[in-house]
Amino acid sequence: MNYVHSVTKHLLANRTSLFRWLFVAGFIVSVSACQQKSEDVTPQTSASTSENTTINDWILQNMQEVYYWNDKIPANPDKTLSPDLFFDSLLNKYDATTNPTGDRFSWIEEDANTLTAELSGQTTTTGMEYNLYLRSSGSSNVIAQVLYVLPGSPAALAGIKRGDIISKVNGQSITTSNYSDLLFSGTNFSFGFASVSGSALVDTDKTVSVTATTFQENPVFLDSVYTVGNKKVGYLVYNQFVPGANGSDAGEYDSQVDAIFSKFKTQGVNELVLDLRYNPGGYTSSSANLASLIGKGVSSSKLYFREEWNSSITPELQKQYGSSFFIQNFLDKSQNIGANLSRVFVLTTEHTASASELIINGLRPYMTVTTIGTTTYGKNVGSITITDDSGKIKWGMQPIVFKSYNSAGTSDYSTGFTPNIEVEEPINLLPLGDTNEAMLKAALSQISGSTANARQAVSEQNSLLQVGSSIQRKAGGKSMIRPIKNLNL
Repeated sequence: MNYVHSVTKHLLANRTSLFRWLFVAGFIVSVSACQQKSEDVTPQTSASTSENTTINDWILQNMQEVYYWNDKIPANPDKTLSPDLFFDSLLNKYDATTNPTGDRFSWIEEDANTLTAELSGQTTTTGMEYNLYLRSSGSSNVIAQVLYVLPGSPAALAGIKRGDIISKVNGQSITTSNYSDLLFSGTNFSFGFASVSGSALVDTDKTVSVTATTFQENPVFLDSVYTVGNKKVGYLVYNQFVPGANGSDAGEYDSQVDAIFSKFKTQGVNELVLDLRYNPGGYTSSSANLASLIGKGVSSSKLYFREEWNSSITPELQKQYGSSFFIQNFLDKSQNIGANLSRVFVLTTEHTASASELIINGLRPYMTVTTIGTTTYGKNVGSITITDDSGKIKWGMQPIVFKSYNSAGTSDYSTGFTPNIEVEEPINLLPLGDTNEAMLKAALSQISGSTANARQAVSEQNSLLQVGSSIQRKAGGKSMIRPIKNLNL
């Protein structure tokens, strides 16, 4: 991910689309903007039908050119549908039984400008991310457990912290039928809290009012250096692959990561714990930057990953740009600590996706990558953002356009990476960076040699059934984004 390069891609002479970024995509469809809204099923007027046809022509042209499964697009799709439903009708949809390699990840949004801001970490938010769980087995009541809080955000200023359990919003108990409306709508919230008492959750009298605001997330959340015996252990919590703030091309977040690894190198770090448990992906340039700071023996002559596009566009791209179009090599980084490392530990959950999984897959041919936590999401395909550079069409879409492979030709993680060492986060969460925190403790135990490569025993396991997460709603969540060259085919 170089920071946000807007690049016009003309695959045909009359093309009107602006392809801004590449994604190894993965926003969960159930919470994306291609959800059917109530107006989607309202009978269309002749004027709106005409407008839909114009937008849908644009959608179809682009999809026929670049969609990874363009040979699966229906021959005569219904162009009178609203654009979101029309886009959905073109997809080679995933089915676990009949089409297990199908599309789970393409999506479309009505406002492309908002999308581009969100992809750089700028959203209207309270500043906290949380998992949603059923309050008890068989119950319809839901609790939200806070995973992390962004420094300086409204939630942080209100005193909310990791591990807090929210059971009510604006005086209403959270349930399976209302959690989306209560938590994901509006900007003014009064949160009521619960606490763990023995094996039960008990509501408390505590309430906190928070107003969501437009906030820029810095993905570089925390870094530390620990001494374990004769080892110096670098630890980095990194929550999204974003090179810089929205509207900036300075790459300030990538530079911050570089500075951390420069410190690691100066301090003689010879073990690394990379915490990607809440990282749903992002720009591949930032993924390549981070991998290039870690990899052993890597350089700009070594392959990080390559892409496979559809069979009709591949010859055109090959002819115009050569094979280099499809590859991302490592970078030459003076801050690289790979010479001092024999391995890297990566902390993972089901929120670890796409650009995060690319780190695991891309580094494995060069060094031992040990994953600790739970199985990752499973995202080995990519998409591009397509918008209309004429400004007449306001929609933006995110079709899958490629599949990624590492230097060993491996791309077999569509069901996620199973952890080498399984550790589940407990119901009582300690602060990130605390050496007694479950996942970090497991990694440090491996480094000290005090545990075997087996499932780590964690007291007070979280037995609650997860029903969702705010991380799934991040724009481009489960994504990997790569700026690309101008295409003039």
